[in-house]
Amino acid sequence: MLKCGCVADLVRQAPVWGSVIAAALAAPVTAEAQEVPSADVLNAVRLSEDVSERPQIDGRVDELFWERVPAITDFLQQNPIESDPATEMTEVRVVYDDEALYVSVRAFHSRPDQVVSRIMQRDRILELDPFGRGELQQAGDDVFAILLDPFHDHRNGVVFATNPNGAEFEALITDEGSSVNIDWRGVWEVAGTRTPNGWSAEFAIPWRTLRYPDASGEEPWGINFFRGIRSKNEQVYWRSWEREGGGLQRVSRAGHLSGLSDLPRQGLNVEAKPYGLLGRVQEQNSSDVLNSSVDRAVGVDLKSEIAPGLLLDLTFNTDFAQVEVDDAQVNLTRFNLFFPEKRDFFLENSGIFAFGNPGNPLEPPAYQMFFSRQIGISENGSVPIVGGARLTGRVGSQTVGFMSVLTDEVPAASGFQSIDRELFSVARIKRDVGETNYIGAMVVDRRGNEATNTVAGIDGQFLVGQAWVWNASLTRSFTEGLGGDGVAYHVGYRYGGDRWRSFLNHYAVGAESEASAGFITRTDYRSTELYNGHTWRPSVLGLREVGLFIGGKYASTVTDNRMQDWQVGFLTTPTWRSGDNLSVLGNLGETVVDEVFELAPDVEVPRGRYNNNHVGWFGGSSRARQLSAEVNGMVSQFYGGSLVSAGVSATMVLSPRFSLTPGLNRNVAEVPSGEFTADISSLRASFSLSTRLFVNALVQHNSLAGDFSTNVRFNFIHRPGSDLYIVFTENRSDDIRGWSLTDRGFVTKLTYLMRF
Repeated sequence: MLKCGCVADLVRQAPVWGSVIAAALAAPVTAEAQEVPSADVLNAVRLSEDVSERPQIDGRVDELFWERVPAITDFLQQNPIESDPATEMTEVRVVYDDEALYVSVRAFHSRPDQVVSRIMQRDRILELDPFGRGELQQAGDDVFAILLDPFHDHRNGVVFATNPNGAEFEALITDEGSSVNIDWRGVWEVAGTRTPNGWSAEFAIPWRTLRYPDASGEEPWGINFFRGIRSKNEQVYWRSWEREGGGLQRVSRAGHLSGLSDLPRQGLNVEAKPYGLLGRVQEQNSSDVLNSSVDRAVGVDLKSEIAPGLLLDLTFNTDFAQVEVDDAQVNLTRFNLFFPEKRDFFLENSGIFAFGNPGNPLEPPAYQMFFSRQIGISENGSVPIVGGARLTGRVGSQTVGFMSVLTDEVPAASGFQSIDRELFSVARIKRDVGETNYIGAMVVDRRGNEATNTVAGIDGQFLVGQAWVWNASLTRSFTEGLGGDGVAYHVGYRYGGDRWRSFLNHYAVGAESEASAGFITRTDYRSTELYNGHTWRPSVLGLREVGLFIGGKYASTVTDNRMQDWQVGFLTTPTWRSGDNLSVLGNLGETVVDEVFELAPDVEVPRGRYNNNHVGWFGGSSRARQLSAEVNGMVSQFYGGSLVSAGVSATMVLSPRFSLTPGLNRNVAEVPSGEFTADISSLRASFSLSTRLFVNALVQHNSLAGDFSTNVRFNFIHRPGSDLYIVFTENRSDDIRGWSLTDRGFVTKLTYLMRF
């Protein structure tokens, strides 16, 4: 799909790096208390050399020096009553020494028995807004989060969060929420505990985990804090509490951390994380015979901060045996399914490489210039990664990213063709414009023995006022020997005000556009989509707010302007003060099928023009409860017939250590050529012995494909940044012989982080 030797040469000459665009916070001062000079500035205190002035990260905040450190307490509500003072007191203090930045929080509660703390596993206490606004939302527990903007560039930051159990959560924010990476893993420490007055927590964030500029004087950082009080469904912020253009992701509206001085530079600042893997794999061959083999591997990941804020990552003989399997899906369309990336190497700083048109947040992306799941994953299964390099970070007013990954060849297997050795390369640069805007360019190249594809493009994002975010991109693809020399573009905005919201997305993907290292839902397609909404906040029936969105879209072919899709409809979203929510939608529309496609085995959809009217709903109860549920459903006119879909899942939190989530989704389709029922049933189980030792199990059954899969993952974080994984995976297929085994694997993987 990609082409352009110059890019491959560039990446070979500048080994592509991998890194974490970081963030940090703390401001220096002395061991005596300092006054906060203004409402938006927090002074950090430098600890003395006295051994007694060292935080014990136990969550209790009982060291004497904390009392001499000034606290900020002026938190304001975003919900339920915008700009009102928080109903519960929160005290935050910041200190630092030559090793780390330390943050303490005392989260008071007038009813400490109502503090909710049911989560112990990492990465579960916050989640992304499902409507794609780049906001981080609390899940089921009380939570406290820190945002750090060490470069003070007002656009990129890092988030660290915890709950009363000391569960860990971290995320990278790029361009004020245009990309939020909640799968990034940093090396840091936190502890939380419940107290007679609520709960408290202590954070220790090593300087080596944070990336910051090399400044001789006291340069301020951006900083903000968020607290979620689950029993009241209340969200409060230190700064950026406004509903219009507010939230933790709005880095430009954060406060300032002053007092940081003489921060350490770590010499070579090299990290090495070797791994060793041992396992056994059984696979069924074309003769239905199970072949058994032993899987042994060693490899290493290397990281170095070659300049302040600029990270080089190298990986050799990369392995992802510990990654959780994908959620099962039923494809009821004529387009490819989209599965999110879950592999660590590609998740870190992935926001830098985000380029293209995300489309409607409730649908797969319309066009992504680079999609990392094209690397190392094929129809055959996994493709060995020989090695890779990545260079990412800040250089002056630029954000840069280079990546190059080499995959190995795979011989032909039963039903699958052989795969050539391939080189994937990406070069990305974004230039700051003003405080919060950028213009950028990116080139993506994929080349093998027979095919080469290159895509080049320019893009930009501009903030107008506090809540209008405009973005646009233009790309051109070049493909040797296979055509694919086409243009794609998009322009749109999102507006998120207090009462009004709006979303516009206009894009086109040419008939010859090709992005073999990216993701394209469909080519020869031009679409314009516009939705506008208003929010009311009635004081009846326990409601917090009711939103109503009205709009639609029209799509045609690029080549001859023939209609492909149109729809008009509404979405209403009532939310209750309890945290319960429900969304109801309805649409009128039509869709055109230009080529016959198979919807299910022996069920085809012929060419034609079909009504596409439907009504649906989705929602859930508050996860503050020990038992919560989510439901969804849809009744549709469907390719000349009908489709009825319904789903339900329930989460039972039996204790902070153990939870179960059974789920079932049923799709009943009737079309002129036939009918079928497709069920996806699943059971998730999570067991946590501590915040560093847990077991996750996922069992899934897809009735349409006849697949039954089991994935059990044991993870022990034996030291920060170092893990022991034990993973069992089994797949079975429903055929005439019953549930026959397709493949089975049992793998043990040990990693160990060393810092030099």
